[in-house]
Amino acid sequence: MSLRDSDRAIVERELGRAPTAAEAALFENLWSEHCAYRSSRPLLSAFESEGEQVVVGPGDDAAVVALPTDDADDLYITLGIESHNHPSYVDPFDGAATGVGGIVRDTLSMGAYPIALTDSLYFGDFDHDHSRYLLEGVVDGISHYGNCIGVPTVGGSVCFHPDYEGNPLVNVACVGLLSPERLVTAEAQSVGNKLVLVGNATGRDGLGGASFASEDLSEDAETEDRPAVQVGDPYAEKLLVECNEALVDEGLVRAARDLGAAGLGGASSELIAKGGFGARIELDRVHQREPNMNALEILLAESQERMCYEVAPDDVERVRELATRYDLGCSVIGEVTEGNYVCTFEGDRVVDVPAEFLADGAPMNDLESVAPAAPEPSLPDAELAAAVEAVVGSPNTASKRWVYRQYDHEVGNRTAVRPGDDAALLAIREIGKGLALSAGADPNWTSAAPYEGARAVALENATNLAAKGARPLAAVDCLNGGNPEKPDVYGGFTGVVDGLADMCRTLSVPVVGGNVSLYNDSATGPIPPTPTLAMVGISDTVAAPPASVAGEGTLLVVGDPGNALGGSEYLARQGGTDRFPALPDEPAAVVDALAAVASAESTLAVHDVSHGGLAVTLAEMVGPDAGVTAAVDSIETLFDETPGRAVVETIDPAAVRARFEGVAAVSAVGEATTDGTLTLDCGGETVTYDHDAIRELRDVLVRELD
Repeated sequence: MSLRDSDRAIVERELGRAPTAAEAALFENLWSEHCAYRSSRPLLSAFESEGEQVVVGPGDDAAVVALPTDDADDLYITLGIESHNHPSYVDPFDGAATGVGGIVRDTLSMGAYPIALTDSLYFGDFDHDHSRYLLEGVVDGISHYGNCIGVPTVGGSVCFHPDYEGNPLVNVACVGLLSPERLVTAEAQSVGNKLVLVGNATGRDGLGGASFASEDLSEDAETEDRPAVQVGDPYAEKLLVECNEALVDEGLVRAARDLGAAGLGGASSELIAKGGFGARIELDRVHQREPNMNALEILLAESQERMCYEVAPDDVERVRELATRYDLGCSVIGEVTEGNYVCTFEGDRVVDVPAEFLADGAPMNDLESVAPAAPEPSLPDAELAAAVEAVVGSPNTASKRWVYRQYDHEVGNRTAVRPGDDAALLAIREIGKGLALSAGADPNWTSAAPYEGARAVALENATNLAAKGARPLAAVDCLNGGNPEKPDVYGGFTGVVDGLADMCRTLSVPVVGGNVSLYNDSATGPIPPTPTLAMVGISDTVAAPPASVAGEGTLLVVGDPGNALGGSEYLARQGGTDRFPALPDEPAAVVDALAAVASAESTLAVHDVSHGGLAVTLAEMVGPDAGVTAAVDSIETLFDETPGRAVVETIDPAAVRARFEGVAAVSAVGEATTDGTLTLDCGGETVTYDHDAIRELRDVLVRELD
């Protein structure tokens, strides 16, 4: 770790002296891209983050959103998302596991109880052994940690793209539940309150994790950067979850921050800075698990399962009692003061700086941006059966059953719609409503057209919610990019930020928080710009139409086609280029109409049209005893991935057409049958697959990984 010369000069001007070794390390980590968003913060004002439902927006550990209630008491949810990309490359199991632990603690620090997780995962080509190694390790880490702490993983996405070969992405989101009186923030409240560290003992793992996450991965990262990866203990996290509940129940927490990036130094200085105070911390008081730790190690270690609480002096003993009850360590490490953020070690003052300058004083980067050029269309010729089998059997569109069957997705007894559908649906019994969750992005889309591709990502997530009868409420994003110092990379990243922000604004979905992960660059090159979005929606019921046909109704495609194949899985498999599909002019009206149709009694099934186009949607709707007969006019129609569309099985086609009148096109595509087969007529050429053949195509992950 070393503080860059230009930053050191700024620090020396502010302090009027050279920084100590501990101060220099603190500034190096807290002013890193990972913590300070030096390259991305200038772009983030594009997001609309306000709305009557928004209680706490960006800037805290997690966002807080009010759920619409009828005659019940108010109820809030928390939303948070984070990345653990570099650690998951170096150590897939621990890197992914501690990503789960970190986002759960972000939820705890707001006073909420975690009720659901989603994971959005991105790897290199599935055919490569190293990609499979990373996939298996990451899924194992997520499932182990989530299953052990008893929080269901209910949704997400898995994508494969050659440009993730040297740098996978692991983006994890968490939803929590709380009542208004339990709300806690990360803003220090009062001089004289104590700072209490609760949780695991501090070791040397994860040293310099924030700075490590702000650099390109080198070829020897798997060995050289191993000390920067944290090691998780889900059993300690489960104890911390329950202890946090008890602390909040008794009103003992004035403010809280979980210890993540930059460890104790990051959590305590940010908490103090948000309140406009100072602090005095005695590092010797921190409970440690390794001998002879120095001040810098205690400050910056990212050991897991730790929380920093602001506690009134009279409540300290009760906090200690509760920590002991849950077999957790507890140290009173300092107090809130006026003046500077001060840390002492063995009687020496090792840190003495203004808290706000440390936490928020990093200068922003002024970077050159070059927008990518649109490709000239060049469409391939393909035989129908070969094209259908290549796209339906692609690892990107294939069943992800191998992944989600390793997760406990029903613990907590709230999961009404399980993984494998368009969106998960949770029962919020406290207010008699359903909460729908969708998360993911598509690197094919954002590689082909960063701005339009990101708009499509937002619309697709909203469409997923609407297919389960839910209307979008709020979203958080995880913005992943390569090295922003490369103008073309920064141009693509700028495009996805603007595209995501524009579509969310059009949909009236506030983006209430998120995470930025840059420098996802390796010896194999930069990743595609990847704007993972986790969106939640509200439904008046936990009953939702299935994605599989019942075999009794007419099949309608609702929504306007984009009449292009740019960014499609079809072109990824067959080669060629095309412009990106045109998105609907009134996407909010389309989403609202689809949610209404999905909630109608005459609707038997709904499934969104996106990745892989109609070919994949229809194949996924076939069951052992219910099939589909469909006809389209061209290859383009069959594989067009324009979001904002869905296939609806209905016994009242007139009602569907009436609801979409003046909103979007509705066209008959075929009929549901009872023979368990898929028959596709494409411009007069016909293919037929029975359910077993479809399952064989779609089970490539199961077949190759079991």
